[in-house]
Amino acid sequence: MIHVLFRFLLRLFFKVKVEGDSSPLRAPRPLIVANHESALDSVLLTLFLPVDVTVAVSRDDLKHPFLRWLIARLPHVAIEPARPLEVKRLVRTVQRGGAVAVFPEGRPSTTGALMKVYDAAAIIAARCDADIIPVVIRGTLLSRFSSVAGNFPKRWRPCVTLTIQPVVRLPAIPPLRGKQRRRRLADEMLKVMQRMAFAARTRQTLYEAFLSAIDTHGRATRIIEDARRTPESYGDLLKVSLALGRLATRVSAEGDTVGVLMPNISTTVCLLLGLSAMRRVPAMINYTAGPAAMAAACVAAKVKTVITSRRFIELARLDAAVKAFSGVNLVFVEDLRAGLTLADKLWLVCFALWRPRAAIRRADPADTAVVLFTSGSEARPKGVALSHDAILANIAQMRTAIDFGPNDRFLNALPMYHSYSLTACTLMPLVTGTRVFLYTTPLHYRAIPEIAYAHDCTYVFGTSTFLGHYARQAHPYDFYKVRVVVSGAEKLNPEVASLWLHKFGLRIMEGYGTTECAPVLTLNTPLAYKEGTVGRFLPGIEYRVIKVPGIENGGVLHVRGPNLMRGYYFYEEPGVLHAPRSEVGAGWYNTSDVVEVDDDGFVTIHGRVKRFAKIAGEMVSLEDVERIAHHASPAHQHAATIELIPQTGESTVLFTTEPGLDRIALQRAARELGAQDLAVARRIVHVSELPLLGSGKTDYVKLKAIVEANAVHAPR
Repeated sequence: MIHVLFRFLLRLFFKVKVEGDSSPLRAPRPLIVANHESALDSVLLTLFLPVDVTVAVSRDDLKHPFLRWLIARLPHVAIEPARPLEVKRLVRTVQRGGAVAVFPEGRPSTTGALMKVYDAAAIIAARCDADIIPVVIRGTLLSRFSSVAGNFPKRWRPCVTLTIQPVVRLPAIPPLRGKQRRRRLADEMLKVMQRMAFAARTRQTLYEAFLSAIDTHGRATRIIEDARRTPESYGDLLKVSLALGRLATRVSAEGDTVGVLMPNISTTVCLLLGLSAMRRVPAMINYTAGPAAMAAACVAAKVKTVITSRRFIELARLDAAVKAFSGVNLVFVEDLRAGLTLADKLWLVCFALWRPRAAIRRADPADTAVVLFTSGSEARPKGVALSHDAILANIAQMRTAIDFGPNDRFLNALPMYHSYSLTACTLMPLVTGTRVFLYTTPLHYRAIPEIAYAHDCTYVFGTSTFLGHYARQAHPYDFYKVRVVVSGAEKLNPEVASLWLHKFGLRIMEGYGTTECAPVLTLNTPLAYKEGTVGRFLPGIEYRVIKVPGIENGGVLHVRGPNLMRGYYFYEEPGVLHAPRSEVGAGWYNTSDVVEVDDDGFVTIHGRVKRFAKIAGEMVSLEDVERIAHHASPAHQHAATIELIPQTGESTVLFTTEPGLDRIALQRAARELGAQDLAVARRIVHVSELPLLGSGKTDYVKLKAIVEANAVHAPR
């Protein structure tokens, strides 16, 4: 009787719903694994799953007096995850066919994301050869029973759902013993938890995800701040994005690709969201690429209108660049704002702000959400069409691997025309309720550490080059609040990683991805980290490693997944979308990167196929050439490229900022590293600084041009 009463009360107060196919719960040996958002979760599993369940509860679940009284009247076993004395009892229950529910995290999450995963659940599954039924709990994180404090919103009556997912089984475990076996089992259970969290994502458009974040966190929540130092709330962003979206309908048609030439400020975010809300596709133009590349990008994506700012054009000195646009309607955001009429204001105040979902144009999540452009590797950029699904899937994938939420603050100085900045550093915090500070340029090496200090930033994003500059310029206390430092877009210099570790006590989490994959494919995280690698593949990503003749270790990486692009736009065929395809098949993307995946799933990047030189019949990675140079001179920057010598074929050229670096020092470093002699650069060019792309990557195209022109010095 008490079960019926409390089931009725919980359904009344929390609108509890159970979704998914419940038939797996009647498997011969069912083991239910669930995420743990609050102390209420154990009660929900026992009362609402359609089978009799014995739930394993932690001591934290029993701290609340009312829940302790209620759980005592339900089938349960109290366990300590670190010392699971009752595991044998749970094993016997599963072996008899009884349903057991466990929380692999042990305690309720205090961050709102996946935390440490214990081995007890995996041990039960392995000993019983159990059918693992994932159950995803959503909504209790917002309840008063949640352990998350700080800026996280709490409600008296949140909507709660329990989603039952299909059965999974642990893979065969190698014949390991003791701690190694338990560690491997916990690792496999972590992957199960990550996959189930990713599979529970909701399909929606970018603007719908933005509106969902507003519903969760409230319009008054301050979410974004930029160089103008005025914090803006969700309500502010909603108002400006709807206004800009309505005004953009006067200069573009539904379905048009509209160029966005704007800096890292909140107005750019609102413009991107507003265009998306009105079914326009924003194309983020790389304003550092030069006039020819910018014009070619507009041709490839068939951009007829570019929205920019007069003040930005003036400050960034882009007058000559915008004049190169041919047949493009240049619209200034200042003029758009001046065109806001009384009718627009009434529409906004009396309708759109009250019912934003009714005010926007409906779109399919599979439609193109944004167009980005490749840079640096080819003479003419390609347009990369990313769907709403792809971007939000990549955000969901990252959410399963790293923990962040309303109690954090991101610092993003990377330009938004780069997918790393747009997805991971701008849209991800916006749709997850995480505060973000936008800065206009990553090149202010002294200012950015000061911003991190003054604004209590907890997440810092950058490239290896930029992070190295920040570390050298920063005071040892500037990053005192930082929890996580993420490096991407280029290979992490080991000396930069060492500098951050020893100066600030922070371990850099290196990731890897491509614009075509929205962009993150792999990521080192506090839960799964291995030095010298770029981490493991995120959940939902399939991969193949195809061997390349002449390259001994690894092969070329081909990937597919829900975060993959819709296709390319080429300059030669403007506006025509070319779906991804590789030698593996349709729907696969060839990254052109040579990688190696170890037995634990960690990925090592050996370099791009195009960045291998064939010397004396052997394939030599330019990454190895640079690695030797970094070992010989860790305090300076180095970049290698290929030159073609008519008599002997390909050779290697090293550009370095170390004036005294010579081949003798490189040969000594190669011996210390155990590298082959062929990886020592054949020619050395000393420069004052290396040319960089706007994203922070080394501009290898410019270096290649210097070599081909037989130049001695790189431009300053």
